[in-house]
Amino acid sequence: MKTAVIGAGWAGFACAVEATRLGHAVTLLEAAHMPGGRARRVDHMHGLTLDNGQHILIGAYTATLQLMREVGVDVDRALLRLPLSLRFADGGGLKLPRLPAPLDLLAGIFTARGWTWRDKSTLLRTAIGWRLAGFRCAAGTTVATLSKGLTPRVMEELIEPLCVSALNTPVDQSSGEVFLRVLHDALFSGSGGADLLLPRVDLGALFPDAAMAWLERHCATLRIGTRVHAISPEGAAWRVDGERFDRVVLACAPWDAARLVRASGLPAARWCEITEALRFEAIATVYVRGALPLAEPMLALRSHPTTAPAQFVFDRGQLGGPEGVLAMVVSANETSRDALEQQVMAQAAIQLGQTALQIVQTVVEKRATFACLPGLARPPAAIAPGLQACGDYIEGPYPATLEGAVRSGLAAAKALTTP
Repeated sequence: MKTAVIGAGWAGFACAVEATRLGHAVTLLEAAHMPGGRARRVDHMHGLTLDNGQHILIGAYTATLQLMREVGVDVDRALLRLPLSLRFADGGGLKLPRLPAPLDLLAGIFTARGWTWRDKSTLLRTAIGWRLAGFRCAAGTTVATLSKGLTPRVMEELIEPLCVSALNTPVDQSSGEVFLRVLHDALFSGSGGADLLLPRVDLGALFPDAAMAWLERHCATLRIGTRVHAISPEGAAWRVDGERFDRVVLACAPWDAARLVRASGLPAARWCEITEALRFEAIATVYVRGALPLAEPMLALRSHPTTAPAQFVFDRGQLGGPEGVLAMVVSANETSRDALEQQVMAQAAIQLGQTALQIVQTVVEKRATFACLPGLARPPAAIAPGLQACGDYIEGPYPATLEGAVRSGLAAAKALTTP
């Protein structure tokens, strides 16, 4: 099939690579000049190579890791593998030891610093209940409701950080169903599933650069910096800005996909309505320099919506980046940039003891992820004969993660021969 893949984010690359591997003639089109979508490299004016956000993987992201290896990424060198750790700068919090699952979780709970026996016992009892229920709950259940038997400390130091990092949605609005799926795959799918995989290279070098090179070697056509203005059906085929293709895959942002579908004249109003109804959450990354090294490459932060908005901090110097640069990550927060920077600097001074910091750059992805709400309707991959969509927002078991995007892209490639 002569196939157009519109969008060179991680879903688009996954689709293009898999479709090329299956023997299709692929043309990959991307409007931006820097591929990677919402997980891309950002070149700073002072010569620093930064990213548009601090994306991390976990050991359970099997599809993503396999795809990275297929395009030539040395995963062991590109990613720093650490046991799941939600430790704070003061030493408190939970950290899993290197043990077979689920013994690592049990040992991590029993050795959590600063937790009382009541904290630990309520978590054990609740986790056992989740497992006995097959990690399932009613579709309308929020994470807050799911966790109502837990103590405030466990909520603040475990559930809230996990929820905001995986779903990028506050616990009282997040889907308990999706949260349980993530917990199951991370903590109970096998040893190492919950490991944190922290990038030691910029996000371009982590996957998009290698994917581009692989596609070029395998004779795919790459059109980076080329915006698609219109698609239209032509019998059993399609036109993409006038060029004929047998199949089209929309791997662009959901709002762009809906725009193209509506303008095509297709009878796909319901697909567009579901896509356009999605709500989005922002993620901000405040880069600062002049920092002393942290105790670990990544630390959790005690956060508060109005006074201490950052939930995590990454030491870029310990992750192959410039020494003395920290990345403070703020999820699901709509504070103005100036106020956010002031709050983050104060938070770094109080919680990290870092008082001589200077802001390098603040990167705000206003629509970083869809809000993962209970019972959320997500659009299907199939739109019309010969036209489908892929991306982390397409219906599936995962929230807006790299793994969700990659799996969606792989599924779209495998479906190309479907009439």
